[in-house]
Amino acid sequence: MARITRAALIQSSNALADDSNPQAQKDAMIEKHLVLLKQAAERGANVCCMQEIFSGPYFCAEQDTRWYALAESVPDGPTIKLMQDQAKKLGMVLIVPVYEEAMAGVLYNTAAVIDENGTFLGKYRKHHLPHCHPGFWEKFYFKPGDLGYPVFKTRFGRIGVYICYDRHFPEGARELGLAGAEIVFNPSATVSGLSEYLWKIEQPAHAVANQYFVGAINRVGTEAPWNIGEFYGQSYFCDPRGQIVAQASRDKDEVLVADLDLDLIKEVRNVWQFYRDRRPESYTTIASPIDHP
Repeated sequence: MARITRAALIQSSNALADDSNPQAQKDAMIEKHLVLLKQAAERGANVCCMQEIFSGPYFCAEQDTRWYALAESVPDGPTIKLMQDQAKKLGMVLIVPVYEEAMAGVLYNTAAVIDENGTFLGKYRKHHLPHCHPGFWEKFYFKPGDLGYPVFKTRFGRIGVYICYDRHFPEGARELGLAGAEIVFNPSATVSGLSEYLWKIEQPAHAVANQYFVGAINRVGTEAPWNIGEFYGQSYFCDPRGQIVAQASRDKDEVLVADLDLDLIKEVRNVWQFYRDRRPESYTTIASPIDHP
């Protein structure tokens, strides 16, 4: 019997145009996503992932300490507790990207993974942090991740997470494959411009090189007052052959649902023996710092 997982991605625009009250922004985005999560469940999704820092705007467009107030403990904060209740209520594995406070002054860009019965399975902390103009000032808000590249075992497959800018780095994508990931979710917040043409190249390339499914999520719309560009949506799933099997629109809130045949992973690996033929003993500098004369 085929191992079919019905997976969902949620792409959303910001719920409030007014940025003067971060907590109001957070409350509005959470309420909006509760509706979208219900839609995913009604369409039969077994697993659902939301976009990067789903419970707010992409505040990294500016450097302002007021946004620190949105951070909370994972898993003991109110958002994850709420999502544990939702996972149990909806019978759906959830990947919940939030702003995490590990302790006062120590903050991470994090995704919690919650099982269908509401159990907190663990978290991934974003490793690679952009800090560049215009409007991606992430090192002001986050420490680099320190939990490695975990894979979470669920009834619907082994799940890995790689967040936004991480996708430009093949090393972590391979770590997830070596750890047994079958579906890797990449919640993102990225705008049109330099990176858009890479959106449909890099992650299918990760899927091919590592022979797993990828779910790529991007928010939509523009966010005042920063207006750093258009978040261009186009969330999608691609298979272990790198083929896009479902794609969302460019400019609308949307719940994208696709059936992923996890047996395809073995089928592809039986043809392309990348894991057998890799030569780790020969990769002598890949994990070393750059040291040019």
